Amino acid sequence: MTPILADLLQLLELERLEDNIFRGESRDIGGERVFGGQVLGQALTAASYTAGVRQVHSLHAYFLLPGDANAPIVYQVDLARDGKSFSTRRVVAIQHGRPIFNMAASFQTPEQGLDHAVAMPDVPGPEGLADVRELPREMFDKLPDKLRRFMMHVRPFEFRFVEPLQIVPPVVAEPRRHLWIKTIGPIPDNPDLHRNVLAYLSDYQLVATALRPHGVDYTARDLQVATLDHAVWFHRTCRVDDWLLYAIDSPSASGGRGLAFGRFFTRDGKLVASTAQEGVIRLRN
Repeated sequence: MTPILADLLQLLELERLEDNIFRGESRDIGGERVFGGQVLGQALTAASYTAGVRQVHSLHAYFLLPGDANAPIVYQVDLARDGKSFSTRRVVAIQHGRPIFNMAASFQTPEQGLDHAVAMPDVPGPEGLADVRELPREMFDKLPDKLRRFMMHVRPFEFRFVEPLQIVPPVVAEPRRHLWIKTIGPIPDNPDLHRNVLAYLSDYQLVATALRPHGVDYTARDLQVATLDHAVWFHRTCRVDDWLLYAIDSPSASGGRGLAFGRFFTRDGKLVASTAQEGVIRLRN
């Protein structure tokens, strides 16, 4: 296993401080703030530690304050309910004595039931598509320092965009995005771990898709983009070390906010998870 992938798995392992209180490390992936996917993945890890054999089927989270990438995060888990089939957990992430994030997650004892799913979009496979870090260097050189460091940061994932990634100069495009994602190597056969990594991945490109129909200039100093809330529904098991198609669309932007929905599909077309996210998108004069 490569060091960068091993570091991701270590990041999603939390230290138990007390009953239902855990601490996680933070990583700087090219921005001043903690990446939202890190907090999502760690919060889900903390909740999963208290759920026994039950599997997460949904989570709903709010981002309250920007996280400090240079400080650890403490996760407090409230065992809200344990029923016959479902368990509910509430998680608060605390940093520097203040809550920066909260989440509710529901876990279910595995069972059989009715089964249907929408079809995967008809798009090209990952073969022949370039990883985001393989795109022309001159494109990245035009970006602001913060965005360039984030885009060029060495990650434990491969990202291959189906639609051409055009940042500078900005272009107007349909409010949808398709990208193939997987870890850069195999990870252990632990279904909870794969769900936690999927939660981490689910924060990529959602609100950014709401900017596509507006031809927003990412080099503008007056652009503000920040996640407000995030939800994930886990439908079926999957492996994040095999290619997953992340299909994203944005139905609306208004009132200084943008909304986006996403779906994860396996290579053979199985729908494994759905996501939703709303974020601030402001052009401040």
